[in-house]
Amino acid sequence: MGHIEELAARYGSHITPPWQRNLAGDQKVIMVVYPKEDERRLRTRLGLFEEATTAAGHGWHHVNLTGCFASWMSQTEYRDEYFGEPESLEMKLRSAFVRHVADIILEALNVAGVDEDAVVALEGVASLYGFVRVSLVLNEVVKSIKGRLLVFFPGEYENNNYRLLDARDGWNYLAVAITLQDGGSK
Repeated sequence: MGHIEELAARYGSHITPPWQRNLAGDQKVIMVVYPKEDERRLRTRLGLFEEATTAAGHGWHHVNLTGCFASWMSQTEYRDEYFGEPESLEMKLRSAFVRHVADIILEALNVAGVDEDAVVALEGVASLYGFVRVSLVLNEVVKSIKGRLLVFFPGEYENNNYRLLDARDGWNYLAVAITLQDGGSK
C-alpha cells in the first residue's frame, strides 16, 4: 500500500465511528499531513478520501484553493502597481486576501447539504504559501464548521505543530492530525 492509500485508510478509520457533536470549531478540523513531494500523487487520489467519506455515511464537498490568489489578484484594483512594488502588497494580503480565501471556504461550509454530517475538503493549501498563513485563514472559518473540515496539508506535523511545505515556522493547532507516523491519528 502506498503512502496516499495508507493515509486514506487511516482517514476512513477516523471518520467511520459516530462523530462527537459538541466539539469546538478547531477540533472539527482534520489535517491530512503528507510529505510535500506527494502533492501531485495525493491530488490524483482524492477520490479515495471521498469514497471513505461517503462509505462512512457522510456528505462530501470539495474546494480547490489552487487558483484563489490568481482570481483575487485579477480583481484587485491596483494590481499593476503591486507587480511593480510587491512589498506594498503585504498588508493587503494579510487582510483582503485572507478574507477572500476565508469567503471561498465559508461559501462551501454554508452551501445546501453541508450539515453536521458532511465533510468539506480543502485541496490546494500549498498555493497559499508565500502569500498568507493557513492558520490565519482557518481562524476565520472555524466557527462556521458544522460537520468536519478536511485540510490536505503538504508539510510536517510534530507535537501538535504544523509546518506547511516544511518551510515556515509552524503553528500549534487543535486539529486532528492524520499522518503516516505512529499510528496516524492524533
